[in-house]
Amino acid sequence: MSLPPEKASELKQIIHNHLLKMDIHGKIREVLAETVRDDKDSAHRSLSETDFLHALQRRGIIDDVMKDLHFTQETDTNVETGSPPKPATHFIDKDITQLKKTNIDPSRRYLYLQVLGGKAFLEHLQEPEPFPGQLCSTFTLYLHFRNQRFRSKPVPCACEPDLKEGFLLEIHKDGVGEGSKMADATAMLSMCDPVHFVLIKTDTSSETTLISSYFLDWRTVLASPTGKTCFAVELMGVGSECKVPAGVLTVSLELYPPLTETLSTDIISTQQSLERQRTAEKERLFLVYAKQWWREFLEIRPSHQSKLVKIFAQDENGINRPVCSYVRVLRAGRLLESPRQAARFVSLLAHEKAPVVGGGGKQEQWCTLMAFLCRGKGDCEDHATLLCSLLLGFGLDAYVCVGTKAKGVPHAWVLTRGTDGSITFWESLTAHRYLHRAIDPDAPPLAPTPKPSSPYRTVGCVFNHQTFLANCQPSDAVELCVFDFQNQSRWKAMSEEALKSVCAPGSTTSLPPLPPLCAPSLDPAASSNHLELEMRYLVSEHRKDLDLVTVWDDHLSYLLSSALSAYELERCTGVSCGNEEFQDAVRRAVPDGHTFKGFPIHFLHRNARRAFATCLRSPFCEEIVCCRGDHVRLAVRVRVFVYPENACAVWLMFACKYRSVL
Repeated sequence: MSLPPEKASELKQIIHNHLLKMDIHGKIREVLAETVRDDKDSAHRSLSETDFLHALQRRGIIDDVMKDLHFTQETDTNVETGSPPKPATHFIDKDITQLKKTNIDPSRRYLYLQVLGGKAFLEHLQEPEPFPGQLCSTFTLYLHFRNQRFRSKPVPCACEPDLKEGFLLEIHKDGVGEGSKMADATAMLSMCDPVHFVLIKTDTSSETTLISSYFLDWRTVLASPTGKTCFAVELMGVGSECKVPAGVLTVSLELYPPLTETLSTDIISTQQSLERQRTAEKERLFLVYAKQWWREFLEIRPSHQSKLVKIFAQDENGINRPVCSYVRVLRAGRLLESPRQAARFVSLLAHEKAPVVGGGGKQEQWCTLMAFLCRGKGDCEDHATLLCSLLLGFGLDAYVCVGTKAKGVPHAWVLTRGTDGSITFWESLTAHRYLHRAIDPDAPPLAPTPKPSSPYRTVGCVFNHQTFLANCQPSDAVELCVFDFQNQSRWKAMSEEALKSVCAPGSTTSLPPLPPLCAPSLDPAASSNHLELEMRYLVSEHRKDLDLVTVWDDHLSYLLSSALSAYELERCTGVSCGNEEFQDAVRRAVPDGHTFKGFPIHFLHRNARRAFATCLRSPFCEEIVCCRGDHVRLAVRVRVFVYPENACAVWLMFACKYRSVL
C-alpha cells in the first residue's frame, strides 16, 4: 500500500511523537547497557544488530510499542467496490465520553434542574485562562435531593466558571403504596426537602476544598404557569466565611410533565412561612429546655462547668444545631459488608481540621454528611458521627463520645455497648478498636489494675441520634468511667422526646436530609495499573539521575500482590493471614546467594509524585530504590482498594533482589 508523501510524513511524525512520549530512547539505552554488561564475550566480538533486537524483544519493548500503536479501521467494506476501506493514517481517541440516555417514566413527576453558568466567583478573578490540556484547579458541583445524588463535570476555576449541567430529579411520594403515583401540586407543596448544592474546588494536587453548601427551596416552580422558572442563587462561603458570598449560579427549574393547575405564589410563600415558624418554635422550645437541663447539670457538681458537654455544634454554614442531629441510622446497602469494613471506610476519608484565618484556637465546624462525603475529608467529629451512623445501621448500640486525648486535645470517637455489657471504643480516624476495662477506684491497693489500652483521657458526654448523656461521675477520666447509661447518678440524660422534636428525620425543615452513600466509580484494576506504571517511570528516572540502570522483575512484582492484599485484609478485619504463602513465594523467587528487601507503604491518595516523594523520605525505601550491586532486579506493586465514595486505600510495595557480595 502506497501513501501520498504528505500522509507518509504525517504518519512518521505521529509515530515519532509517540515514541518520544514512551521515552523509547531511554529504554533502548538501558537495554544496550545491560546487554553489553551481561555479554561476557563483548570484549572479543562486536554486538550485532540482530543480538540487540533479540534483547529488545526479550524485554518486551517491541511488543509494548506495537501494542500502543493503534490504527483505527472501519469494519464494513466499500459497498460499491466490495474492497475493504483504507486504514486511517491518524490516531483516533477511542475513550469518547458517551452521553447517557435517561429513561423517563411518563407516570412519574420530574424536576429538571439546569445550572446555566456561574459568575462573581471573585476569589478567582485573577485566575489565568488555562491552556488546552493544562492541569488546573477545578470546580465540581454536587447535588442531593430525596435520596438521589448527582455530580457535575469538573470545570476550570474562574471568575465566571463554565458550570453548565442538567440534572433530572425524580419527585416521588413518601406514603406507603403511593411511590408510583404522580405527585400533584398539593403533594409537592408539602415536600419540604431542599436540593442540597455542594461546590467543591479541586486543586492541581487533587486536594479538595469546600467552597459552598447551599439548600435550595425548589417549590417556587409550582407557581410558574409554564412549569419553568429561572433565577440566580447566591452561594455563601463556609466556616468563618459563611457570611461572605462565594459566587452566583444561574439555575433553571422545569417540571415534567407540567402541572395542569399551578399554585399561587401566596400559597407557596404561606406554606414556607408556616414551616419556618414551626421549625423556629421547636428550636426555641428545645433551647429553653437545654438551658434548664444545663443548669440542673451544674447544680450536681460545680466542676461540671469545665467538662466537655457538647449540646450544640456549628455546621459549615455557621448554623448551631443539636449534636444529635448529626447522627442518623445509615444503612450502606451492599456497599459495606460489616461494621469493621465500615470503620475502615471512614478511616480512609482524610483527616483535616477546619481551616482558620490567623492564629488562635481551633475553628469549630461539624460538616453536614453531604459536604463531608463530597469533600472526602473532615475533622474527627465528622468521622465519628459518620462511623456512629453506620454502626447504628449495622444494628449496634453506638454512641459518639466527646472528650480529650493526651495533652488535653479535644477529640471525638465512637463507643459501642455489647449485650454482655462490654464497652468497645472505635477510633474513626484509624479504624482501631479498644476494649474498655474500667479501673475500680475502691479496689484494694494491691489489686491488679488494667492498663489503659485506648489513647483517650477524658469523656464529657456521649450521644447518638436519639440519646444525649452527660458524664456526671466524680472523675471524667476514661479509665475510671463506668458506661452504665441507665444509672442516673453517673450519667444525666436529656429527654428523648425533646431530642426527637428537633433531631428526628422530618421533625424540622432546617434539618439537612440524609444522603445515601455512592458506589465507587473507580476501576481498582485500572487505577492500580496506572499508578504502578507511573511509579516505574519515576523510579527509572530517579535511578537514571544517579547513573543507575533499572531492570524490572515482573514475576517478583506480581508476587508482592499477595502481601498487599493481606495488609488490607488485616486493616479491615484485624486478622493477619496469608503471610506464610508470601514468604514462601519470595524464597522461591530469590536465588541462593541473593538478598531480598521489601518496603510496603500505605496512602489515602492516588498522586504518584506525592507518594514517591514520601517514600524517598524513608531510608529503607531509598535503599531499595537506589540499590547498587550485582544482578540488581527491582520490583514494584500497587494495589488500589476502592470503597464507597471513591475512598481509596492505596498500598504500594517496593522490592529488590541482588547478589550478595559478602
